[in-house]
Amino acid sequence: MTLDTDSARFTRDRVLALLEAMKRRRVVVVGDAMLDVYLEGEAERLSPEAPVPVVTVRARRTVLGGAANVAANVAAIGAECRLVAVIGDDARGDTVRAELVQARLADRNLVLTPARPTTSKTRVMARGQQVVRIDEEVEEPIPADAEALLAARIEEAMSDADALLLEDYNKGVLTPSVIEHAMALARHRGVPVVVDPKFKHFFAYRGATVFKPNRRELEQAMGAALDLAHPGALPDSLARLGVDNLLLTLGAEGMVLVSRDGTVTRIPTLARQVYDVSGAGDTVTAWVGTALAAGATLREAAGLATYAAGIEVSKAGVATVAPSEVVAMHETYYDQLGMLRRGGLL
Repeated sequence: MTLDTDSARFTRDRVLALLEAMKRRRVVVVGDAMLDVYLEGEAERLSPEAPVPVVTVRARRTVLGGAANVAANVAAIGAECRLVAVIGDDARGDTVRAELVQARLADRNLVLTPARPTTSKTRVMARGQQVVRIDEEVEEPIPADAEALLAARIEEAMSDADALLLEDYNKGVLTPSVIEHAMALARHRGVPVVVDPKFKHFFAYRGATVFKPNRRELEQAMGAALDLAHPGALPDSLARLGVDNLLLTLGAEGMVLVSRDGTVTRIPTLARQVYDVSGAGDTVTAWVGTALAAGATLREAAGLATYAAGIEVSKAGVATVAPSEVVAMHETYYDQLGMLRRGGLL
């Protein structure tokens, strides 16, 4: 396994050129959209009813989650993003639409399912710490009529798209039929497909350009623990999945990129301070997909995504990342690499 420390070609000018090109791309995001709700307050006593803290809520905020967060990150880059997803005919669905407006995202490709609630995750926070998370969701596959509407929306959104991002949270939107239809449209257009998978349909994405599981997901699917000190099994995993490239996310340990030629590259984390890891995977998906749409190499796309993820985890809750922040992170990273090289440590 090699360590990705080559700065010779990935210069500041190259980063700026890619960021400019990314703003001119059209990216389609399909998957499980969610609403993240944060209830923030103080916990100064225990409930007399049970041994749990009583949180007095002082503030409430909502942000886009899941596939909608991926779309918000694409929009924050400056690209045109088309979100194709399912929401319920409820107050949370109305809030999702309002948040999409704030993120400069259209809601015309959303499919409304009156009998199905909008997926939401409510986090109760006290003094910056999460006390409990409440999930309101339905995990069964979407009904056939919603599936047909979703397929039509995908076809319309993909008509002139430059990339397809599939964000699977196992909430029923990405059925085998939807996956097959979306990927067939991407193949027809010859555009990259980036997949953030979950276990239920883990092996349904054959032909994807980039497959981006985390370590736990890959180990669960492969039925074996990964020994990153001896990463010879990773190319075998890529072959079993039938995808072009595997981008394995490792949290604080960074990422591992397995290319179709069998090369295994370790990409170190760039997080300066980890405040909250919520949404970091969505950020990586958005940046990798949009960079590939703009003509970046896979290592360049992974590098930009690493910068963005390092910034995202330093923010509270689910957050987006601005291109200017990525430029600053790039300069900081290569300043540090230069110091290590001059000191003979690399």
